[in-house]
Amino acid sequence: MREDVRRGAAAVALAAVVGLGVVGCTDEDGVSPSDLASRVASAASDAASSADRKLDELTDGVNVKDAARLGSTTTDDDGRATVPVTVENTEGSEKSFAVRVNFRDEGGNLLDVVVVTVSDVPAGQSGEGTARSSRSLSGEVQAEVGRVVRY
Repeated sequence: MREDVRRGAAAVALAAVVGLGVVGCTDEDGVSPSDLASRVASAASDAASSADRKLDELTDGVNVKDAARLGSTTTDDDGRATVPVTVENTEGSEKSFAVRVNFRDEGGNLLDVVVVTVSDVPAGQSGEGTARSSRSLSGEVQAEVGRVVRY
Protein backbone atom coordinates (compact mmCIF):
# COMPACT_ATOMS: atom_id res chain seq x y z
CA MET A 1 0.00 0.00 0.00
CA ARG A 2 1.34 3.45 -0.84
CA GLU A 3 2.42 5.37 2.23
CA ASP A 4 0.28 8.45 1.42
CA VAL A 5 -2.84 6.27 1.09
CA ARG A 6 -2.06 4.49 4.37
CA ARG A 7 -1.59 7.83 6.14
CA GLY A 8 -4.79 9.17 4.56
CA ALA A 9 -6.83 6.20 5.73
CA ALA A 10 -5.34 6.51 9.20
CA ALA A 11 -6.16 10.23 9.26
CA VAL A 12 -9.77 9.54 8.32
CA ALA A 13 -10.09 6.94 11.06
CA LEU A 14 -8.43 9.23 13.60
CA ALA A 15 -10.67 12.16 12.67
CA ALA A 16 -13.74 10.00 13.10
CA VAL A 17 -12.58 8.63 16.46
CA VAL A 18 -11.51 12.01 17.81
CA GLY A 19 -14.59 13.78 16.49
CA LEU A 20 -16.93 11.18 17.87
CA GLY A 21 -15.01 10.93 21.13
CA VAL A 22 -15.59 14.63 21.70
CA VAL A 23 -19.33 14.13 21.43
CA GLY A 24 -19.27 11.20 23.83
CA CYS A 25 -20.43 13.50 26.66
CA THR A 26 -23.84 12.75 28.12
CA ASP A 27 -26.45 14.54 30.19
CA GLU A 28 -24.00 15.11 33.04
CA ASP A 29 -22.36 17.73 30.82
CA GLY A 30 -25.69 19.28 29.91
CA VAL A 31 -25.81 17.85 26.37
CA SER A 32 -29.30 17.01 25.20
CA PRO A 33 -29.92 13.84 23.15
CA SER A 34 -30.74 15.94 20.07
CA ASP A 35 -27.49 17.92 20.46
CA LEU A 36 -25.59 14.67 20.84
CA ALA A 37 -27.20 13.25 17.69
CA SER A 38 -26.37 16.44 15.81
CA ARG A 39 -22.74 16.29 16.91
CA VAL A 40 -22.43 12.64 15.91
CA ALA A 41 -23.89 13.41 12.48
CA SER A 42 -21.52 16.34 12.09
CA ALA A 43 -18.49 14.23 13.01
CA ALA A 44 -19.52 11.51 10.54
CA SER A 45 -19.98 14.13 7.83
CA ASP A 46 -16.53 15.57 8.60
CA ALA A 47 -15.02 12.07 8.34
CA ALA A 48 -16.74 11.59 4.96
CA SER A 49 -15.33 14.88 3.67
CA SER A 50 -11.87 13.95 4.89
CA ALA A 51 -12.14 10.56 3.17
CA ASP A 52 -13.12 12.19 -0.12
CA ARG A 53 -10.21 14.64 0.09
CA LYS A 54 -7.78 11.75 0.57
CA LEU A 55 -9.29 9.85 -2.35
CA ASP A 56 -8.95 12.98 -4.49
CA GLU A 57 -5.21 13.02 -3.73
CA LEU A 58 -4.59 9.66 -5.41
CA THR A 59 -2.55 10.37 -8.51
CA ASP A 60 -3.86 8.82 -11.70
CA GLY A 61 -6.95 7.63 -9.83
CA VAL A 62 -10.12 6.76 -11.72
CA ASN A 63 -13.56 6.71 -10.10
CA VAL A 64 -15.01 3.22 -10.57
CA LYS A 65 -17.83 2.82 -8.06
CA ASP A 66 -19.25 -0.21 -9.90
CA ALA A 67 -15.95 -2.09 -9.37
CA ALA A 68 -16.75 -2.79 -5.69
CA ARG A 69 -19.42 -4.77 -3.91
CA LEU A 70 -20.06 -5.40 -0.25
CA GLY A 71 -21.08 -8.54 1.59
CA SER A 72 -23.32 -8.71 4.65
CA THR A 73 -22.67 -6.34 7.52
CA THR A 74 -21.94 -7.99 10.86
CA THR A 75 -20.80 -6.81 14.28
CA ASP A 76 -17.51 -8.05 15.77
CA ASP A 77 -16.77 -8.77 19.44
CA ASP A 78 -15.84 -5.10 20.01
CA GLY A 79 -19.21 -3.86 18.73
CA ARG A 80 -17.72 -2.55 15.50
CA ALA A 81 -19.54 -3.04 12.22
CA THR A 82 -17.60 -5.07 9.66
CA VAL A 83 -18.33 -5.83 6.05
CA PRO A 84 -16.37 -7.77 3.39
CA VAL A 85 -15.32 -5.69 0.38
CA THR A 86 -14.65 -7.21 -3.03
CA VAL A 87 -13.19 -5.26 -5.94
CA GLU A 88 -12.88 -6.39 -9.52
CA ASN A 89 -9.99 -5.30 -11.69
CA THR A 90 -11.19 -5.21 -15.30
CA GLU A 91 -8.00 -3.53 -16.49
CA GLY A 92 -5.16 -5.20 -18.37
CA SER A 93 -2.62 -4.58 -15.60
CA GLU A 94 -2.36 -4.85 -11.83
CA LYS A 95 -4.28 -2.11 -9.97
CA SER A 96 -5.03 -1.04 -6.40
CA PHE A 97 -8.35 0.25 -5.10
CA ALA A 98 -9.38 2.63 -2.33
CA VAL A 99 -13.00 2.05 -1.27
CA ARG A 100 -14.96 4.47 0.88
CA VAL A 101 -17.55 2.57 2.93
CA ASN A 102 -20.41 4.41 4.63
CA PHE A 103 -22.05 2.89 7.70
CA ARG A 104 -25.65 4.04 8.22
CA ASP A 105 -28.38 3.36 10.76
CA GLU A 106 -31.79 2.00 9.81
CA GLY A 107 -33.03 5.55 9.23
CA GLY A 108 -30.27 6.24 6.71
CA ASN A 109 -28.27 8.50 9.03
CA LEU A 110 -24.51 8.43 8.48
CA LEU A 111 -22.78 6.87 11.50
CA ASP A 112 -19.21 6.32 10.32
CA VAL A 113 -17.00 6.34 7.24
CA VAL A 114 -13.89 4.27 6.57
CA VAL A 115 -11.56 3.85 3.62
CA VAL A 116 -10.33 0.36 2.77
CA THR A 117 -7.41 -0.21 0.43
CA VAL A 118 -7.22 -3.39 -1.63
CA SER A 119 -3.73 -3.40 -3.10
CA ASP A 120 -2.15 -5.06 -6.11
CA VAL A 121 -5.16 -6.80 -7.65
CA PRO A 122 -3.96 -8.73 -10.73
CA ALA A 123 -5.42 -7.92 -14.14
CA GLY A 124 -8.81 -9.51 -14.70
CA GLN A 125 -9.10 -10.74 -11.10
CA SER A 126 -10.81 -9.80 -7.85
CA GLY A 127 -9.33 -8.69 -4.56
CA GLU A 128 -10.82 -8.65 -1.09
CA GLY A 129 -10.63 -6.60 2.07
CA THR A 130 -12.70 -5.87 5.15
CA ALA A 131 -14.17 -2.54 6.20
CA ARG A 132 -14.41 -2.08 9.97
CA SER A 133 -16.07 0.89 11.61
CA SER A 134 -13.73 3.12 13.58
CA ARG A 135 -15.85 2.79 16.72
CA SER A 136 -18.60 0.69 18.25
CA LEU A 137 -21.95 1.20 16.51
CA SER A 138 -25.31 0.21 17.95
CA GLY A 139 -28.58 -0.78 16.36
CA GLU A 140 -29.13 -2.09 12.85
CA VAL A 141 -26.11 -0.94 10.82
CA GLN A 142 -26.04 -1.02 7.03
CA ALA A 143 -22.98 -0.54 4.85
CA GLU A 144 -22.85 1.02 1.40
CA VAL A 145 -20.14 1.79 -1.13
CA GLY A 146 -19.58 5.53 -1.09
CA ARG A 147 -16.82 5.87 -3.65
CA VAL A 148 -14.16 3.70 -5.29
CA VAL A 149 -10.90 4.91 -6.80
CA ARG A 150 -8.74 2.60 -8.92
CA TYR A 151 -5.09 3.57 -9.23
